[in-house]
Amino acid sequence: MRTRDAAARRISVIKPALARRLEWLAALAISAATAPAQARIPTASHASSAQVQLDGNFIQGGWMRGNAAADVVSVTVGDEALTLDDSGHFFAAFDRDAAAQVQLTLTYDDGRSHLQTLSIAARKWQIEHVNVAKRSGGASEAWWKKREPEWNAILGARAKQTNADGWRQSFIWPVKGRISGRFGSQRIYRGEPGSYHSGLDIAPGAGEPFVAPANGVVVLAVQGFSLEGNLLILDHGNGLNSAFLHAQSLAVSEGDAVMQGQLLGRVGSSGRATGPHLHWSLKWRDARLDPLLFLPDAE
Repeated sequence: MRTRDAAARRISVIKPALARRLEWLAALAISAATAPAQARIPTASHASSAQVQLDGNFIQGGWMRGNAAADVVSVTVGDEALTLDDSGHFFAAFDRDAAAQVQLTLTYDDGRSHLQTLSIAARKWQIEHVNVAKRSGGASEAWWKKREPEWNAILGARAKQTNADGWRQSFIWPVKGRISGRFGSQRIYRGEPGSYHSGLDIAPGAGEPFVAPANGVVVLAVQGFSLEGNLLILDHGNGLNSAFLHAQSLAVSEGDAVMQGQLLGRVGSSGRATGPHLHWSLKWRDARLDPLLFLPDAE
């Protein structure tokens, strides 16, 4: 077993202005509008070298898995220090607005470094320009008094680390159905951008069961949140986690370890939702990811 110095990752949450905070939260709500059909999202070519083997979708909202040589003691992507397992495997992902290039740095046990530039393909997001002014937002302090504990619970759950191994797996669909909202879609209000849609909306019908797309540990399972309704957050390990919003009911509890394909709950319209659908969002650390890039083609 190789030994490595484990660097503590400091998480700092800065409380934003109330209006901006609400705008971000509103992005978690489900849109009733049906997105037009789109072709399968293209993926960038894989990158590899003698020092590291890489696989994944090198595109905005995408991800990668890697396996470093035995004498590599640390790997960073940009300014993110990655977690290596005992056999040198690691995971990283690329935010919706990731830059065109990111640098992969390998450090060896003799102090040498190897740098490799990864190209991240740009996406053509579904952007709608509307000729109305963007709402200024704002809410009462009384509303925020109720919302703040929910907000903090979500942040705390997203920050939890477990020994789940779902990050190693090929993901499956949590439920099949009409895609009613796509990751990354956004409205521009007279030149001023609104928040982009942070997940994938799947509308199979009320009461349909949804399952775990990969192994994980339930880090939050709550009912009746203001915006999300009945909410489940599943940690897949190595900084990767899923959130499932607006459920009719939940079939698991916080602390449960679940296997890929295991029942998590049933699709509903709880919280701020205009119809029954599953909002599924994926995050790796602070990066927001496109769930479609983790899935096989729809049948």
